[in-house]
Amino acid sequence: MIINIYTDGSSKGNPGKGGYGVIIEASNKKLELSQGYKLTTNNRMELLAVIIGLEAIKKNNQKIIITSDSKYVIDSVEKGWVFNWEKNGFKKKKNPDLWKRFLKVYRKHEIKFKWIRGHSGHTQNEQCDQLAVDASDKIDLHVDEYFENTQNKLPRLF
Repeated sequence: MIINIYTDGSSKGNPGKGGYGVIIEASNKKLELSQGYKLTTNNRMELLAVIIGLEAIKKNNQKIIITSDSKYVIDSVEKGWVFNWEKNGFKKKKNPDLWKRFLKVYRKHEIKFKWIRGHSGHTQNEQCDQLAVDASDKIDLHVDEYFENTQNKLPRLF
């Protein structure tokens, strides 16, 4: 059995309010997941969408195809960048909290990535985008604690 995970992330402003959307399809079953955040970035939401999709798969050693419009996520994995970042302790890299979380779940499965152009009419990608946008529009938004804590430590220019 192959599990298909479709993902998208969005933010209104970068940083700004954001959200992720995930659709998991396997054996004629479909699961949709989404969540919104008060302050985050688009890349964090793109990566978190992949993580949430993978964490939803409870059985190890599954064959999974992740379809995403995020070059940030796909290139980081497929070109091996994230594995070099890991060897170097993620020094001077953005989103180390999420990359560490990703690697933990990534190694539990046999995963292939498929890149698709965003907003190109791909049904599940469009649905994931809508889930992400709708999640970011909700009133009860989560706090992206790592992002907000690290942002507060950056020097201010104004």
